[in-house]
Amino acid sequence: MGLRTSEQYRDGLRDGRRVIYRGQAVKDVTSFPPFEAAVDHSAICYDIAASHPDIAIAREGGTQYAAFYAVPRSAQELAGRGRLIQAVSALGAGMITLKEVGSDALFALLKTLSGEERERAVAFWQHCRDHDVALAVAQTDVKGNRVLPPHAQADPDLYLHVVGEDADSITVRGAKAHTSFSANADELIILPTRAMGPQDSAYAVSFAIPVDTPGLTLYVSPFSDGNRNASDFPISARHKMLESLTVFEDVRVPKERVFLHGHPEQAGELALAFAGYHRFTAVNYKLPLLDLIVGCAFAVAEVNGIAEAGHVRDKLAELIAYAETVRGLAELAAIRSYPGDHGIQQPDPLTVNLAKYHFAHGYHAAVGRLQDLAGGLLVTGPGAEDWDNPAVAEVLGKYLAAAVPGRRRYGVLSLVADLTVRDYGGYQTVLATHAEGSLEAEKLQIRRSYDPAGARLAVAGILDAAR
Repeated sequence: MGLRTSEQYRDGLRDGRRVIYRGQAVKDVTSFPPFEAAVDHSAICYDIAASHPDIAIAREGGTQYAAFYAVPRSAQELAGRGRLIQAVSALGAGMITLKEVGSDALFALLKTLSGEERERAVAFWQHCRDHDVALAVAQTDVKGNRVLPPHAQADPDLYLHVVGEDADSITVRGAKAHTSFSANADELIILPTRAMGPQDSAYAVSFAIPVDTPGLTLYVSPFSDGNRNASDFPISARHKMLESLTVFEDVRVPKERVFLHGHPEQAGELALAFAGYHRFTAVNYKLPLLDLIVGCAFAVAEVNGIAEAGHVRDKLAELIAYAETVRGLAELAAIRSYPGDHGIQQPDPLTVNLAKYHFAHGYHAAVGRLQDLAGGLLVTGPGAEDWDNPAVAEVLGKYLAAAVPGRRRYGVLSLVADLTVRDYGGYQTVLATHAEGSLEAEKLQIRRSYDPAGARLAVAGILDAAR
């Protein structure tokens, strides 16, 4: 099949999948109004092949396919993937679109597995590449009591686990949380969420299934529900992600789609491999979001007439330093990358976790600076309907004018409000803290990845010289 169009992507979603939204079953995710913006948003990862063919299309022999599925074999190829992720995120207003996540999981499987399991993963990667699959990832188990390992939970279903096996398949039960894009993807790839011990053998499982597989039900979050007009919500009227609680009720998985089963010692390695690629994706797709924040800071300073104030220039410099530090670290993660197992290029784990930590640690302060520059009208200002009434608009134009006319100022403030204080802003704030790994997870990887030998040698040299 090769490359698909966005319309072919939409057609593929009409398959009878079981999706629950606000307590009711959704018959067709492509024509259900609360999902339309999310489906259109994910379609960007198909449209980009036409708008940016130089970075979005990979060529091998006489075939071409979506570059999301091109396995990086060098630092240059990994950097090229970073540019693709930045480009698709810029088209999506600073949000990930879909195929980035699934391909991260594929790279983790190809790098980590061996033997027959790797052969199955290679076959599935070829399927995704050749059919331009919209592939989402379900990794995070619901976990229950966080103190207890999977096998010790009061309810065994609080981690996804194998409950049956025959010659041709395994059967799984449990649930995954925070599954992005599941309702509007073609297939799901399932990964273990953590390191596991010998008693967790039934929970060490990885596989891939179509979203319409019997027994799979997606309970989609209603967050950011409701109609949006583009004037008040210039971002969230057109861009949205669907998140689900993904429940497996005795789901049968053919063994040719099973990548890990009964090897708990590999669960942690596979989870970490995915985290490495996914955090590289994260720090690249966040860059257009940071550009929006910096750009909005300049815009509100100009429309409010405060661009030359000393404290404003300081805030702008701080925002620039924050954004460009994340950008530099993201680029360095590719420069420092190295060949991993099976010749697959691996982002430098120290640098990529530094980049992700710096982004997450500084995000709330950056948003606070932008809100400080914008002022209270972010939450007390008028709406689109007010400006549509000529008599009301005349009053608003008179009293809300600043360095620019009131209507233009309203447009800039609406963008800042959508970005920082409305439900999209709240969504991004939670993502900054928890998506692609928590701050604590990133600090743990920073400590693990750092080689202290050079630092210790420097101390020893000073002490030796002082004797």
